[in-house]
Formats: sequence, structure tokens, C-alpha cells
Amino acid sequence: MFCYQCQETAKGIGCSLRGVCGKTSDLSNIMDMTLFTVRGISVVTTALREAKVTIKDESKVNMYVIDALFATITNANFDTDTFIHRITKGLALREELKAQAAEAKVALPNLDEVIWTGDSTEYETKGETVGVLREKEEDVRSLKELSVYGIKGIAAYIEHAINLGYDEIELHEFIQRAFFDMTARQLPIEQLIALVLETGEMGVKAMALLDKANTERYGNPEITKVNLGTRNRPGILISGHDLKDMEQLLKQTKGTGIDVYTHGEMLPAHYYPAFKKYDHFIGNYGNSWWKQKEEFEQFHGPILFTTNCIVPPKKNATYTERMFTTGASGFPGCKHIEADANGNKDFSELVEIAKHCEVPTQIEKGEIVGGFAHHQVFQLADKVVEAVKTGAIKQFVVMAGCDGRMNSREYYTDYAAHLPKDEVILTAGCAKYRYNKLNLGDIGGIPRVLDAGQCNDSYSLVLIALKLKEAFDLDSVNSLPITYNIAWYEQKAVIVLLALLSLGVKNIHIGPTLPAFVSPNVLNVLVDKFGLAPHTDLPINKD
Repeated sequence: MFCYQCQETAKGIGCSLRGVCGKTSDLSNIMDMTLFTVRGISVVTTALREAKVTIKDESKVNMYVIDALFATITNANFDTDTFIHRITKGLALREELKAQAAEAKVALPNLDEVIWTGDSTEYETKGETVGVLREKEEDVRSLKELSVYGIKGIAAYIEHAINLGYDEIELHEFIQRAFFDMTARQLPIEQLIALVLETGEMGVKAMALLDKANTERYGNPEITKVNLGTRNRPGILISGHDLKDMEQLLKQTKGTGIDVYTHGEMLPAHYYPAFKKYDHFIGNYGNSWWKQKEEFEQFHGPILFTTNCIVPPKKNATYTERMFTTGASGFPGCKHIEADANGNKDFSELVEIAKHCEVPTQIEKGEIVGGFAHHQVFQLADKVVEAVKTGAIKQFVVMAGCDGRMNSREYYTDYAAHLPKDEVILTAGCAKYRYNKLNLGDIGGIPRVLDAGQCNDSYSLVLIALKLKEAFDLDSVNSLPITYNIAWYEQKAVIVLLALLSLGVKNIHIGPTLPAFVSPNVLNVLVDKFGLAPHTDLPINKD
């Protein structure tokens, strides 16, 4: 195996024996085979589209690609069997598409991704030969993988939107055409750089689509105090990102005597008006995703993973038998909840188990405030602008992105804690767990930590920046008093970065380490063109 798609990759180079995330070498090779299958399908669909041939069951094809990509995101799915099923399904789908091409007399490239056939006993061996290192030229590989990882982030956001009935064909066509270009064409460096930026542009559109889906379904997030304590009733803990899963779980637990708590990236669900009518929706339990091994033991009730953020439990963990997965997520031995033809899921088994569980152990108490997505901040715009004009607010610091296990991430806590009292943090994603429980106070009633929501809600931070640019009649967002201090871990953070670059945002600082998949030459391009820099260039102010 070889994998370097996440921030914690071994030695800052790449995982070659076992993933730091917990995936085994055979699973990694099967994931590479899944991407091989996606590339083959994408080559055929793009050739059909370029020949103006209507693709049969196009939505089924598009959904397959999106789901396969989402499942390969770091910490999303550790179940080898589900990937073998995906590959078999994908190869059959590719053959159906090839039959359409033959019927329409559309010529297809003579590529391994298009012509290879084999059964499931060969998938792992084949996967060993079709992974990241198949591309020998370092800079080409770096640019391709930068686009691929950004596309994985896009796929995650599209799948959430599709679950709510929202979709954009342009995004699917781009993803499949991008894989076609990276597989069937020998693109020069300049075109690969252009593809990276186009990936960022499509990331903005994907985040806008999901924002529309979430807000039209559940209302605009609003300022909300979220409880951190527990009640004396059994509970179900829901983690991940998918709000439709949250909605269905709340509906099915209403009146059962079971409480529902969020964990990790599901915290922002509390900000949506539609969920506030459920009096058994109690609060947020615990902290960031990487602390789940200790926190899940103390929760006692069923745990539902809706997307990525799974940490493989210890062998003696007591909560493994209470773990459930759904959507693109998966873990060996855990019950997976599938949706029916109408997208509905049956969570009754979780409810029944919860009824016989102990109440959650309270691990903290108090509350935190969030809900500062773009619509809410726009309502505060006059107050914010006035605070800037009077000098009460001197600087905004965008600290969006991911959290992780490395001790070096304590930098973000220290950085936030020592910010001058006239600076405000704009955040989204689980990176906020490094500082959202600090008592940083407010500036004239404006909290110094404005949490927009999940990682995909980084779109709100873009809109807020554009609104401020307009309010101050500036030519560029780069003229605003904004510092970008982004923490990354997995591929959804990559698309946030590419989205910002595509919008012309410069001088972004990222950490706690630079991506291993960015080669020295590609890094030089990003530094020269966009002023990209390590987070260590932003020292902690301890005056």
C-alpha cells in the first residue's frame, strides 16, 4: 500500500505498512481498486457525453461515482467487504456503459481502467498496481492527487445534498471529466494547475448547493446555546455530517423516552430551527472525533456514524457492539443501516438497544454558542462593520478546517487563547474544538468565536468575507483585515483550501504540517502564486 491523503500520514511521507488512520494494507489496496473503477467509468461517461450520447440511468451512474469517492475519504469506511461489493457493482456498470458506447459507435481509449476484467479474488492484487505511485513523475502525481483529494471533498458535499433532493449535473460532469483528463490525456503541468483551480471553483458550487439544501430544508442557522451536559435518560449519540440522518433519527425517537446527542461535526445541527422543536434533542456530548475512544465508552448508548470520522475502537472496547453505520461509512462487524428506495432509514434497532442502556455519564457541563452562518452574520452586519470602523474589532482570523490527534495541534488552542482582545475568530469544521470552549468573551456583544458550522459551512465564511468587502467598498477580499490560519486533516479540508484559492484568496497559512502529496515544485507554485505558507509563520502572541 501507499497512502498520503491525510495530514497524519506516516513520517510526513506516506503510509506503506498500515494507515495511521487504522486501515490495513489490503483495505488500502481495495480502495485504490475502487478508484480505478471510478476512473474507468468516468472515461466512458465522458466519452459518451462528448459524443452527445444520452447516458442511460445517468443518475445511478453519478451516484455510484459520488458514493465510491466519499467512502474512500479518510476515516469514512473500514469495511473491506463493502468496497469489494462496490468494485463488482462498478465494473458491471462500466460494462453497461461500454455497451452503450459500442451501440452508438463511440470509440473508447484502450486503457486498463476501461478494458480490465477480473473477479473479486483479483481485486487486492490489482489494487497494488493502480494506486498513487502508478504515476512516476512527482509533480504530475502531486497535481493530480491534489485534484483527486479535492474532488473527494466535493463528492461528500454532493452526496449530502442529493440525500435532501438537491443536485447539479454540472458537478457530476466535472468530476467524471476530470478523471477522464487525468487518466486518458497527458496533460502538461500548466493544464494540471488549471484543473486544480477548477476543482476549487467546483468546490465552491458544491458547498453552495449543500448550503441551499440544508437551509431550505431546515432553515437558516441561528445563534444558539448548545448544552454540554446530560439528562437522566438513555441516549443515542449521532456523529458525522448528514442532516437528513439527524432528521430521521429525531423523528423516530420522539416519544420513546430516548434522548439524542450530537458528537463531533454533528454539533452544528443544533443551530438549525427545524431541529429545535424536538425536546429530546439534548445537546452535544464530548469533543472532536479523535477523542471518541474514551468518550464513547462513557456514553453507554448506541452510536450512529453517518459519514467519516470513525476511529477504529480498541479490541477491548465495550461500545463496538453499539456502533452503527449508514451512508458511505462502514466498519467491520457493525450493523449498517441502508436507505430504502425513497431514502428512508429504519433506526428502530438503535431505539430498542438504547432502552436497555445506562444513561450517559456526564463528562462536562455548561454550554457553548454557535450558529454564525452567513445569514445570521448578515443580520449583524451593521454591528460588525461599526465595530471595525471604530477599531473595536481590529482583525478577523479564519480558523476553519479539521482537528486531529497530533500534540502539535495544541498550537491552535494557544494561538486562539493569546489573540489580542480586539480580534475575532471565524470558524467552521471540527478545528473549532481546539478553542470553542475557551472563555474568550465578546466585543460589544459580538462573540469572539463565530462558529459557522461544519466543514462544508466554510462557504459561509467566504460569503461573510465578500459581504465585508462590499461593506467597505474594497476591490479584493485580500484587502480586508482577515488572517487565514487553516488546520487540515482530510480531503474535505483540501477542497476548502482549493475553493479559497479559486476565489483569489491569498496568504493562507495551513498546518500543522504541509501536505505530503504536495511536491516541492508544486509548493513553490502555490507559494509564488497565492502566498501559501505554513501556520508556523503566524506566531502565538504572548504579550
